[in-house]
Amino acid sequence: MHAQARPAAAARNRPPGNRSATEAIRDFNRFYTRQIGLLQQGFLGSPFTLTEVRVLYELAHRDHPTATDIAHELSLDAGYLSRLLKRLERQGHLARGRDAADARQRPLRLTSAGRRIFERLDRAAGERISTMISGLTPAQVGELVGSMQTVRRMLQSDRPESPYSLRPLHVGDIGWIIHRQGLLYAEEYGWDVTYEGLVAEILGSFVKRLDPATENAWVAQRNGAIVGSVFLVRESATIAKLRLLYVEPSARGLGFGRQLVASCIAFAREKGYERMTLWTNDVLVSARRIYQAAGFQLVKEERHRSFGKDLVGQTWELALQS
Repeated sequence: MHAQARPAAAARNRPPGNRSATEAIRDFNRFYTRQIGLLQQGFLGSPFTLTEVRVLYELAHRDHPTATDIAHELSLDAGYLSRLLKRLERQGHLARGRDAADARQRPLRLTSAGRRIFERLDRAAGERISTMISGLTPAQVGELVGSMQTVRRMLQSDRPESPYSLRPLHVGDIGWIIHRQGLLYAEEYGWDVTYEGLVAEILGSFVKRLDPATENAWVAQRNGAIVGSVFLVRESATIAKLRLLYVEPSARGLGFGRQLVASCIAFAREKGYERMTLWTNDVLVSARRIYQAAGFQLVKEERHRSFGKDLVGQTWELALQS
């Protein structure tokens, strides 16, 4: 009786928060594996297991991978992977080559039949996900993808972080940026929902009237997660306006803001603008430092009440043509 009571006692001694988090994560795992069909005997009704399909994916997206490469990427036991690869080879989906520089290495590749199989499964998987999210609004899709990016970033702490990259807007980004800016400025400065409304109005107008020849947007991304963005709009034939620069708290101090502003300036110069302007508030100290470092000059200040706060608005300008 005493031995049987130990696990229950240990469970009672675990911190409640940890127990709740563990149970919540396991509950989500059960929901999601059912939602995307991983409980079926074969992946999407095929004769392949999920692991086999992941191996096919790696073979389709890597140049001359070896078994060692795939075992490392998928954290698979070498013996188990060897048996799986032999099975795929017997089925005619996989072929092995020779490395001219190292005879011990056997680069792997998909056969024509293997590539056809993978493409069919890949297409079916994409269609299943598209159907699953078809009832969501663009803003909801943005929130869903952003939440997944957050989960991935937080659970990949054992891997070295990849460098950031700047990319153009994708579908779903606008809703996510509105959502994040509304939350961040509420949390950090106490601004009310009218600020989120202003961001939605600005970005709705940007998308509706976008002229790619004279306007642009950049999204900063790190480890698959959005960590910042900025927009450049045409104010007049000679003046470009920088709008809505923001950087996630987790990415501040790493140069994202400077690179986003530098991209705006380079684009404006390339398009022949003579001057750049922007409007901000004096409480946004970090952003102001970025503007000053880029050469912007403060040209006007005025007090106003917006977003539920008494603020000091500032207009900054940068001469682009010498």
